[in-house]
Amino acid sequence: MLGIGVDIGSTATKVAVLDGAGEIVETWMRPTGFSSVDAANGVAEHLEEQGFFEAPHAVVATGYGRVAVPFADKVVTEITCHGKGAARLFGRDGVVIDVGGQDTKVIQLAGGMVKKFLMNDKCAAGTGRFLEIMADRLAVSQAELSELARAGEPTSISSMCTVFAESEVISLVGRGEPRENIANGVIESVVGRVATMASGIVGDQIFLTGGLCDNDYIVQRLSTVLGRNVRTAPNARFAGAIGAAEVALGLKK
Repeated sequence: MLGIGVDIGSTATKVAVLDGAGEIVETWMRPTGFSSVDAANGVAEHLEEQGFFEAPHAVVATGYGRVAVPFADKVVTEITCHGKGAARLFGRDGVVIDVGGQDTKVIQLAGGMVKKFLMNDKCAAGTGRFLEIMADRLAVSQAELSELARAGEPTSISSMCTVFAESEVISLVGRGEPRENIANGVIESVVGRVATMASGIVGDQIFLTGGLCDNDYIVQRLSTVLGRNVRTAPNARFAGAIGAAEVALGLKK
């Protein structure tokens, strides 16, 4: 028996496959692209090529494009799946911060269950999309943006709206502000917004999932601003898909 989790985010689509004992068989990721339907079709092709559809299985879809997965046996909310996945990766108690392309989620876990959550899904500020826009404006990759920020001096970017923040960056460029200083301001802007959200949910253990979990500099800055060690893990980006796969396993029990 296999449990298959499909997490279609606005930027990336993640897949996790668990065996009957709950062990991870595979994690796989592809860009979501323009169409969630196309992303779901790509997932189906991959799962078929790997032979996963040949075994008894159940599929649970989650994420931004979860309704676009026609082969899913069930659709489950992101909060539930991210909570389950993070509990497996980090432990049953703590606060999960998931910075996605479109939204940021802060989830409090108690005994492996979601106790409370907050979500920013109305504005791109404080999300991966914000970093993507700002990196494009500075003509660097997101990884290069973080490296520049390490060497930069504090520069305030105060706008709460991505459009106005981009205008601030354009003005700073026009004034001749060094690129590393602007990059520092961009990273600090994201970290500050995420930390403000996280401060609304109390927990000694803090876990970072989502697209920024592999960014060492952001993990470092979040730890400093929150005053607590922020942990991540090799499969943290797949937390939603792993949680969905766990739900899928439960469907056949």
